Amino acid sequence: MGKAGTLLRMIQFEHTLFAFPFAMMGMLTAAGGWPAGREFGWICVAMVGARSSAMAFNRLADQELDRANPRTCERALPRGLVSRAEAWALTLGAAGLLVVSAGMLNRLALALSPVALALVWGYSYTKRFSSLSHLALGLCLGIAPVGAWIAIRGTIELPALVLAAAVMLWTAGFDLIYACQDYDFDRQVGLHSLPARLGIGPALLVSLLLHGVMVGLLAWYGWLVEMLGWYWLGLAAASVILAYEHTLVSPRDLSRVNQAFFTVNGVVSVGLMVATAADLLVR
Repeated sequence: MGKAGTLLRMIQFEHTLFAFPFAMMGMLTAAGGWPAGREFGWICVAMVGARSSAMAFNRLADQELDRANPRTCERALPRGLVSRAEAWALTLGAAGLLVVSAGMLNRLALALSPVALALVWGYSYTKRFSSLSHLALGLCLGIAPVGAWIAIRGTIELPALVLAAAVMLWTAGFDLIYACQDYDFDRQVGLHSLPARLGIGPALLVSLLLHGVMVGLLAWYGWLVEMLGWYWLGLAAASVILAYEHTLVSPRDLSRVNQAFFTVNGVVSVGLMVATAADLLVR
């Protein structure tokens, strides 16, 4: 695909799989089923714009760190496969998509779109000074279901905030697992990841605790919006899969981090979305 393919690989477009299903959960719940095609379309455009802008900005902010890290030195910007001008064009163009699509939805969505951009761009710098950067990343993904809720109802309500909190803890939990790969590098250059601060073993324990609280929040969410059988079946399955995720890694063996990070979490997010859709659409 040439340059377009390189840019998509740079922003890991396939990782949209993490936040998108939860945005769909917020959308379906707020609408009480499937929304109008116009609303669905603009929500999708907003999601793609927000995440693409966030990832491109992150690659710009971390270019020199990526160049120095053996795990990331082959990324497009450090290798010169993409110029900074091209990365900035993608960052700003995708941000424009978010703002335009928010404006096509409603006034509150438009008013909050700069806040969303500030959050997803600002995350890139948090690991330079705070061990809570994992929660900052979680917040960036957590605003997706809130944004979808606002797109449908034009308000912010408790169920959306509870779902956002669940997504935040879920993301922080799997990001902790992923960050264990950079334990030595983070300590060497002074980055403030939680594994670098506490050690790999304690960080994995914190990840497990975050995922446990996440399941509790998803149960609260289901109760608040009066979900029925399919949702609860999906939540039970997601809980088992998350427990399995934590058997894949240990302080002595991180060889299956990618399986735990991408495959397992992709199944969790898509599975919960499907369960929510079944619950709301098949009544």
